Amino acid sequence: MTTGSAVRDTVKAYYDARFAGDVAAAAALIGQDFVFRSPFITSDSPEGHLDGLEGLLGIVSHVDLISELYGEDDATLVYDIHTVPAVGITQRTAEHFRLRDGDGRISAITLIFDSAPWQAIMAAAGPAR
Repeated sequence: MTTGSAVRDTVKAYYDARFAGDVAAAAALIGQDFVFRSPFITSDSPEGHLDGLEGLLGIVSHVDLISELYGEDDATLVYDIHTVPAVGITQRTAEHFRLRDGDGRISAITLIFDSAPWQAIMAAAGPAR
């Protein structure tokens, strides 16, 4: 069983790496049998859900972590993503992480947020490649 402090270390390292734009470091914390779900993206690969990270970070001014909840093999973070003034969105987000017994790597992430404010931005960006 993964300990609560190991869960915290892994999830915080992933969160910090992702918002720093370090895809390699974030992906290294993810296990091979990985599943990611969000209102816009579904991915089964460690790198697949991070493919659009550079574009997202290009419009993010800062992130405020509101709450951290850690269990023995899962965690939930709640945070606000603040975008640059040209975009003008502050997005309240909840992210649930499940870690795998044994290797302590992230096996699933579910990202929950209201996608309505992003619809026009996604439409303007065009189809995903």
